[in-house]
Amino acid sequence: MPTPIRKRMRRINHAGDVRFLTFSCFQRLQLLANPAVRSVVVDAMLLARRRHGFLLYAWVVMPEHIHLLIEPRDGDVDVPLRTLKQSVSKRCLDRWKRLRAGVLENIQLDNGSYRFWQPGGGFDRNVRDGAAFMRHVQYIHRNPVERGLVPSPLEWEWSSARWWAGQHEGTPECDPPPGNPKIWEQWTGYL
Repeated sequence: MPTPIRKRMRRINHAGDVRFLTFSCFQRLQLLANPAVRSVVVDAMLLARRRHGFLLYAWVVMPEHIHLLIEPRDGDVDVPLRTLKQSVSKRCLDRWKRLRAGVLENIQLDNGSYRFWQPGGGFDRNVRDGAAFMRHVQYIHRNPVERGLVPSPLEWEWSSARWWAGQHEGTPECDPPPGNPKIWEQWTGYL
């Protein structure tokens, strides 16, 4: 059976492109359902950001997937994503192995190794203009609401919704949107 097109696609990286990225846990299992694991993801995201210097505009960590709206410094998303994913999988797998957690049997491959993330590059889209940028911000922040996890985006701790709403204390910092900084003032229409 041929490999699906999405798995054969190659990323085309250009400096200055804003990228909407989605990547999922292995077999879309809810490996990020635990708040402590979601916090590990946030720590890894911030580490990757410091290490690779990408601009972070919006993000959300869901129980089985992650959305990011970023602008990589040199246009390449592969290296920062690898840093983020490897950090999360190493920390979680090490802990689960020490605890002999039952989740391990769901993510063990035939060769005895474990897979935390779904194979492939995930979903990647270039964001072309300000309207598309705001649609992606809204989609990211409303994702937990649409899934029925919380009644308001501001109630989901593992996203940038609070930052966008001006609640900066205790919330990872986001970069101002490219182009028009007044776009922040329009945020209330996107809740």
